[in-house]
Amino acid sequence: MALSLRQAAPGEGVQWLREAFRLFFKRPLPFATMFVAFLLVALLATLVPVVGAVAMLMALPLLSLGFMLASRAARHGQPVHPGLFVEPLRGDPAGRKSLLMLCAVYAVCTVLIMTLSDWIDGGSFERLQRLMAKGDDNQAEVEALLADPRLVWGLVTRFGLAALLSIPFWHAPALVHWQGQGVAQALFSSTLAVWRCKGAFVMYSLAWVGVIAAFGALVGLLFGLFGARQLAGLIAMPAGLMFSTVFYVSLLYTFEGCFSAPGETGTD
Repeated sequence: MALSLRQAAPGEGVQWLREAFRLFFKRPLPFATMFVAFLLVALLATLVPVVGAVAMLMALPLLSLGFMLASRAARHGQPVHPGLFVEPLRGDPAGRKSLLMLCAVYAVCTVLIMTLSDWIDGGSFERLQRLMAKGDDNQAEVEALLADPRLVWGLVTRFGLAALLSIPFWHAPALVHWQGQGVAQALFSSTLAVWRCKGAFVMYSLAWVGVIAAFGALVGLLFGLFGARQLAGLIAMPAGLMFSTVFYVSLLYTFEGCFSAPGETGTD
């Protein structure tokens, strides 16, 4: 079915997130299993030098599309499973070729951003990650790196360009798979849709900030009341897993909020 661009009201961004949490809590285990399965595959891929890392970058658009398929399936009472990640590749050859090309473009753009950022910060970000993974024994060196202005500019470049890259790729996998659009057309359509609904995306982002901040404050307060604030970190991993999974569940609602079939005015 052909879709038309919508101009979502700013308040719809909060609705996207609310509906995503509601859908997640209806099927928490299947959704979490999908995300954990992808993380395990990503971990195994890192064991293969260069090729594994590139393959995982290419797989990120399939991650978002797989969760959109899973969210649709969950709404209709159908099974939610990791096999949905490869479901789009089982379609017609033309669509599969376009989707793989989109994945390749994303990987190339990401590598270019990482290379440029590493050149700007002189490798400071990579060294900082290694030092922080080792613990508190290198606190002086960590503080020296944090005071390096090259690290700041590298981070601004890294996250700024990554945010810009997410705009054309936000809806592109779904537009290629469901609408049969070519790579260039899907990237353009996604960019235009995000721009037209920028108010809703701002509210969507602010809603995420509010949810995570409120959760952190509540956890800190509860553990503080019991005098075990140092144990609050134990909940960080399951909370991060849940929030990451809900984010991918919400992608379907952002798509439906930006596009609609002729005659429709809102999300399903």
